[in-house]
Amino acid sequence: MTRLTQGLDFQAQALSLRAERQRLIASNIANADTPGYVARDMHFARALREATGQTQGAAVAATKARHLGPAAGARAEPQLLYAHASQDNLDRNTVDLDRERASFADNTVKYEAALRFLNGQVRTMLDAMKPHNQS
Repeated sequence: MTRLTQGLDFQAQALSLRAERQRLIASNIANADTPGYVARDMHFARALREATGQTQGAAVAATKARHLGPAAGARAEPQLLYAHASQDNLDRNTVDLDRERASFADNTVKYEAALRFLNGQVRTMLDAMKPHNQS
């Protein structure tokens, strides 16, 4: 049973992070003309590894005897990155609309793919649970 839920949990985390990244990119596009606005993004692969507990540094020793890590099953927030300006602007805005539009389209395609994959997994599990007529 855990193998079934692990696959679904992974895809659910991926969908959640893709939706969060889409929100960040949309916010960047919406603030393209805001003076001083600094575009934000996330390193998706790293955020997914952290969210699914697959980080290489997962076995970090506690610094103190009573030091507590994150609660079991708690989802860590993805580390947000700041975008560097592709060209100098007088208003110090770092949004590059071409880059943001390309990222938005790329993330949309990957979101749809993850959603289709998750739907396929659920459909396969439901088909496996249906009683089959034996003649």
